[in-house]
Amino acid sequence: MCYFIVTIVYSFYLNQYHTHKNEVDGITQFVAEQTKNTLVFFGADCEIIKHEFEPSYKVIYNSKYIARIVEGCNSVSIIILFATFIFAFSNRFIATFLYIFLGSILIFILNIFRIALLTTGLYKYPEYGTFLHDILFPLVIYGVVFVLWIIWVLKFSAYAKEKK
Repeated sequence: MCYFIVTIVYSFYLNQYHTHKNEVDGITQFVAEQTKNTLVFFGADCEIIKHEFEPSYKVIYNSKYIARIVEGCNSVSIIILFATFIFAFSNRFIATFLYIFLGSILIFILNIFRIALLTTGLYKYPEYGTFLHDILFPLVIYGVVFVLWIIWVLKFSAYAKEKK
């Protein structure tokens, strides 16, 4: 139930942006900017340009259009999934809140690095684009979420407290 409520709230947030006018939500814009900053920090020539035909940002890497960042890339859906699972096995507000907060920050930061590494990978190895985008990087981000879930259930949840 919690998952559906948070997803509906997120949908209301997204509905204030008009995709038919190519408007991009603020979280996705922030992720695009931080991806660029990460790539530039590591010495890459990168810029982010608002896409003229769709609600996304183009990632220009070494003067070449490599990728686009859309709403689905901003990690919010993954964070919602993570947080609602943690909430389902919660028993103490402070511990639950802190775990969700810190876990969400970790997922968000890892996602920015995921996009930066994916951009670099797509530039250097375009023939592996489908593998990188559809298999490897989702496996990494969902793998981290899974490990965070396991840690929560075994160490901090109401279930863990019953086992002691």
